[in-house]
Amino acid sequence: MHIGHSNPGYKYLMDNQYLPEVSEEKDLGIMITSDLKSAVQVVEACKKANRALGMISRTIKCKSKSVLLSLYKSLVRPHLEYCTPVWSPHFVKDKHMLEKVQHRFTRMVPGMKELPYKDRLKQLGLWTWRKEEIEQIYWKCLKC
Repeated sequence: MHIGHSNPGYKYLMDNQYLPEVSEEKDLGIMITSDLKSAVQVVEACKKANRALGMISRTIKCKSKSVLLSLYKSLVRPHLEYCTPVWSPHFVKDKHMLEKVQHRFTRMVPGMKELPYKDRLKQLGLWTWRKEEIEQIYWKCLKC
């Protein structure tokens, strides 16, 4: 993988064989691309999280708030948060994609489908992926 715009893209030899060039690679569960953007990682994380959400909605009979919340926090959220300090989603479209998974979960909880998204988050004790909203919550907590 050649990282950077001004990288000359040399061909590397190992044991008299050229190493193949790749544009993305998975390392320690994180998709790294040659442009170092996190879009591929976000898509992969959302796919895994949505599969886990689908499994929960198909297999769990007792869909109480506490059961669904503990399943979400243990089976879904880890896919979305895995190594976020490394790949840190900073593009709006990436944050929106992560937010859609959480939005889908909050609509699964009985009695909350009709509430606005922010109210559902507040009642479930979850936070948003949007930095601006997190900062507002942080400053409100400091004033308390």
